[in-house]
Amino acid sequence: MLQRRDQGKGAIAFVDIADSAYDPADHQGISFEQSMERIHAILPDGRIITDVEVFRRLYEEVGLGWLYSVTKFPLVERAANFVYNSWAKNRLSLTGRPEIDTILQEKKMCRSKNNE
Repeated sequence: MLQRRDQGKGAIAFVDIADSAYDPADHQGISFEQSMERIHAILPDGRIITDVEVFRRLYEEVGLGWLYSVTKFPLVERAANFVYNSWAKNRLSLTGRPEIDTILQEKKMCRSKNNE
């Protein structure tokens, strides 16, 4: 939905961390593992932001900032981050995907095969 709303603007550069060509060096050193733990964004000035702030800024970019505007209040942001971090920690099992260790092992095996 965000990609569709950003079409034509190009304000957001979406990155597929699962792509075999993903290189942390091109993304402020954010590893695949770190990316899987929580959402990250790199601002134009190079600063890295995480968690609910990422969603707030993305939604602002596509004209839906009002959906996350309440998270600008520190107490609400802390609560929202608590909920998000709980979701991020458990999202793989909740969505029927393999655990992070399994995903990382598969990723390492793919890297090894590609380097042979």
